[in-house]
Amino acid sequence: MFGYIMVNKAEMKFKEFDLYHSYYCGLCRKLKEKYGFSGQLSLNYDMTFLLLLLTGLYEPETVQGEYKCAAHPFGKQTVRTNQFTEYVADMNILLTQYQCKDDWEDEKRLPKFLYGKTLERKNKKLKAIYGKKIRSINLLLYDLAVAEKENKLDVDAMSGIFGKVMAQLVVCREDEWGDTLYRFGFYLGKFIYLLDAYEDIEKDIRKGTYNPLKRMYHALDFEEECRTILTMMMSECCKEFEKLPILENVEILRNILYSGVWCRYETVREKRNRKKGADMHREVGEKG
Repeated sequence: MFGYIMVNKAEMKFKEFDLYHSYYCGLCRKLKEKYGFSGQLSLNYDMTFLLLLLTGLYEPETVQGEYKCAAHPFGKQTVRTNQFTEYVADMNILLTQYQCKDDWEDEKRLPKFLYGKTLERKNKKLKAIYGKKIRSINLLLYDLAVAEKENKLDVDAMSGIFGKVMAQLVVCREDEWGDTLYRFGFYLGKFIYLLDAYEDIEKDIRKGTYNPLKRMYHALDFEEECRTILTMMMSECCKEFEKLPILENVEILRNILYSGVWCRYETVREKRNRKKGADMHREVGEKG
């Protein structure tokens, strides 16, 4: 369920994207430092968003540097790191491990199984640091797996379980902002879960794998209903975000929440509409 929380680069200033990318590079270096190349492979823009969010809220001292890397061999990259970079790197590894397990159980993808096992061996120390959080996430993911095996199609309940998982990841401290961050993460998680289901619906129907939107798919208003639900989730998410006293990088965060998160949706929707149009054109041709 990665690849949904990203910037809309077309609507960003160059300096904003450079700043955003510097945190991305900082997260990459931290993953390599703690987990090696296998950890680096898990890097994604979704968790860069979390790093920017926590940085903007708590305003920790951030260290800036320049480094060369294999991905950009012809010049040094600006890198920014702070105390939350390590936390986000750890959460990134946990979430990637869970995703690998899910991919294995759903589609028996051996590379994902092996990669997940590699990450599991590398993150054993995390249980001592985040024991309570990991136990809560494991219980939630167990409930989600059981509900999926029982083919429960209650969209609100199913997305709500993953929303609680995301809320656990977003809340890194027990403080005055904990409740707002929890609600923010909850609605963000619901949005991600439902957008992932929206993207995979045809594939899941074809393969006979679980998808909470199967009951809705053949309705005439499927597209409109999905858009409405996703809009409601992101609206609630943004409402909680605006309660946070964030000034640093706030325009980048708003770019992601108000625009970037919809880029993947629009890509999927347009691709689906083109396919449906091509199918209808072919059917008309065959009848003619």
